[in-house]
Amino acid sequence: MHTNYYFLRQLAPALTRQLASYAVVACFSQEKDELVLGLTNGKEEFWLRVLLAAAGPLVSLPETFHRARQNSVDLLPELPGQQVADVTAWPQDRVLQFTFQSGATLVLKLYSTRPNAIFRPTPDAPAQLFHQRYTADAELASRGASPPSPLSGGEGEVALELDSASSKLEISSPSPPERGLGGEAPREANPLKVYPSLGDLTLGYLRTQGYDPAPLERKWELVRGVVQELENPMAFYIVRHEGRTRLSLLPVGEVEETLPATDPIGALRRFVPLLLGRRSYEAERRQVQQQLEKRADEAATSAQHARRRLHQLEHTAGHRQTADLIMAHLSQIPAGAAQVEVVDFYQNNQPRLIKLKPTETPQRTAQNLYRKAKNQQLETRELTARAERRDAEALWCLERLEELATLPPGDLRALRQWRKQHGLDAAATTKAAQELPFKVFEDSGFTILVGRNAQNNDLLTQRYAHKDDLWLHAKDVTGSHVVIRQQPGRPVPEPVLERAAQLAAWYSRRKNDSLCPVTVTPKKFVRKPKGAVAGQVIVEREKVVLVTPANPFER
Repeated sequence: MHTNYYFLRQLAPALTRQLASYAVVACFSQEKDELVLGLTNGKEEFWLRVLLAAAGPLVSLPETFHRARQNSVDLLPELPGQQVADVTAWPQDRVLQFTFQSGATLVLKLYSTRPNAIFRPTPDAPAQLFHQRYTADAELASRGASPPSPLSGGEGEVALELDSASSKLEISSPSPPERGLGGEAPREANPLKVYPSLGDLTLGYLRTQGYDPAPLERKWELVRGVVQELENPMAFYIVRHEGRTRLSLLPVGEVEETLPATDPIGALRRFVPLLLGRRSYEAERRQVQQQLEKRADEAATSAQHARRRLHQLEHTAGHRQTADLIMAHLSQIPAGAAQVEVVDFYQNNQPRLIKLKPTETPQRTAQNLYRKAKNQQLETRELTARAERRDAEALWCLERLEELATLPPGDLRALRQWRKQHGLDAAATTKAAQELPFKVFEDSGFTILVGRNAQNNDLLTQRYAHKDDLWLHAKDVTGSHVVIRQQPGRPVPEPVLERAAQLAAWYSRRKNDSLCPVTVTPKKFVRKPKGAVAGQVIVEREKVVLVTPANPFER
């Protein structure tokens, strides 16, 4: 409600008093949709910062402001030097107007959509727009002070309507509501239509007073009463209404703070930092919640796939059984046969057809099958371990989600400490990505670096990797070097190691294989021989893990 007419009606005269003898000395922007004005009277400074974003405008009055040396641009070059004469709120509208001694005007159109700032050096000069795309705003003319409300004893009301097609404000003087016999009961069926600037907070307050079921006469009484409260508020309230932090002139929703009605500038200075802090908290909380939910879903899906593959391996004839059958029936297999039917003693002596390669001997085929059977055993062990790890990871994420729900609401510092404690802080990833010339991934607080080409692999392994970092590479094929940066006193968790191995397989010649063996070793056991080509190294000790090639960090 800080951009609602009734608050601007209180803010405008306070700004007029505060800015008497103040002149604009700076007008610039250093963020998207931001307009910053710096004013001074020669002894003190006053700052006005307006965010004119389509998602909703925000007016703040910071006590101090430090302009950045870079990414800052001066705006409205004819505005600096202008001395403030008056600040007014347009009647029944969300527009704040600064009028200067020279006759120049700055109009802040604080609509929830299409906000803008319009500056005119002289009354007849062409308008200069902050948002050039809203060309119709150039037709907006300056207005005088707000007339008295008809409910306060004035003669009439000025209503400003916005044409949705052109954004042009039209002024009209509506007829007062018709009254019944005796002049007491208004016949207008909806009093709220006569005062459209009341806003949603006012409607919420009226509903707590029994507005909806009340007869028409009572509705008019309630509206008259609430308008008088808005025009002469007892206090300003920082409230929590429908899950949002709002500045209100009425005690509606959950009242968190009560501020004196004599100081709208102070109320705004208290409200805006609180609002921005809570917006940051909500954004970061939503980010970490989505991150945990995504990781839990991916871990549960990966565990499910691993168990499905295990089931297939357990319920199909293994390579060892096929090799045993070939060796048991060697005498029955003619040379160059493409297939042979044998008695399967593993399946109650049922007949079984085995395909062969005509170009190789049955003994050679059996040898290859025994080798595959050994790899199949390794795959079974790896799949079992993977299913257990991913189930544990999914459970960990669900536990963190429960903890997240218990954190103090609105406490951004506590949230960030909690994120850092559990390795969920994304700031380190962003910083690393900006500083390092490699592909950078972040997983549970560990940074994973991936080389981009042969020369980049050398740079990663020889210059950037620490001796205790874990080094990974797809075995026996060309591919990217992968490094998991070590953290003192914290071993690399198995899920992190698995995902880094998947990256090493993905960025290698084995990318399209169903399984890929990946070498894992501390970097201190990796050396580059003299005269070796770019990216070539020798590994002195290694551990091999089997993984499915994938980039688990792709969205």
